[in-house]
Amino acid sequence: MSIDAKRSASPLMVVIAFATVYLVWGSTYFFIQRAIEHIPPFILGAIRFIIAGGLLLGYCAIKGEKLFNWSHIKPALVSGFLMLFIGNGAVIWAEQSLASSLVAVLVSSAPIWFVVLDKPKWKENLTSRNTIIGLIVGFIGVILLFSEQTSKALGAGNGHQVIGLIVLIIGAMSWAGGSLYSKYKSKSNSATVNTAWQMLAAGIAFIPGSFLNNEWSSFDIHSVTASSWFSLFYLITMGSLAGFSAYVWLLQVRSATQVSTYAYVNPVVAVLLGVIFAGEQMTFLQIAGLAVILLSVLLINLAKYRQEKKAAANSAASSIKNNIISADRQKALV
Repeated sequence: MSIDAKRSASPLMVVIAFATVYLVWGSTYFFIQRAIEHIPPFILGAIRFIIAGGLLLGYCAIKGEKLFNWSHIKPALVSGFLMLFIGNGAVIWAEQSLASSLVAVLVSSAPIWFVVLDKPKWKENLTSRNTIIGLIVGFIGVILLFSEQTSKALGAGNGHQVIGLIVLIIGAMSWAGGSLYSKYKSKSNSATVNTAWQMLAAGIAFIPGSFLNNEWSSFDIHSVTASSWFSLFYLITMGSLAGFSAYVWLLQVRSATQVSTYAYVNPVVAVLLGVIFAGEQMTFLQIAGLAVILLSVLLINLAKYRQEKKAAANSAASSIKNNIISADRQKALV
């Protein structure tokens, strides 16, 4: 991410993009659970991302943007597979057996994986005391969240819930890895084109998954309720076209650690929607786990903010020093 890209981004657009990712994505957990009541998870993923990606690619074609450049498409396919097929697919699959609010809380561990997997920033992140403390505290928070739910699942003999918990952690890691891959490897100057190919890659990847999961044999399109259709429409328009597009753009103009803060705002929105509209409940231990995770990512981002502030100060001081030296040299020549 270049300094020029940061400067060229409109502050208002950055605020709008963050608000979209924070609020819209927080609501998608609720709508995913409403959609999979009558639409199988892999079929849902295929329909959602193929339609959204196709619409976005068509929009780019109308604007006259260059669509078919393999050096730009390849990174988008990889990052789309990691983020949307594995990362978002894990969320869709897990919500078959877990409450949407709990899924959102578990996914809030994603910022921790951003720090762990951001190899170019290891020296910067892992030598920071606040970052290390944040990682440890975050791990404790995840343990708090997992312990009660795993005990209940094992006690009830419900293996699907245990598998759901494991799948969510893998999904969070894959999402962070795919986001970082997109940030560092993407060569496209158009965030919109990049987003379109990412969604199409994921949508196509969901198709064989739907057959392997034997979803088409039991799927009856006529039994899908208006609520599920509306939820699918919301996921396509708001979750993908608005939310994911804003997220990919933010990765280009802001640091990955800063963008990852969406993960601890989303659970608040998801929990409120789950409690208000679905009658879901959060236990004290789960709330405590969420609080601990929030503390961890706040510590991590506080360290990041201080590092960036220090780097900016050093850069400014170096620039002033170079200007003084240049001025002295010009005087000497005169």
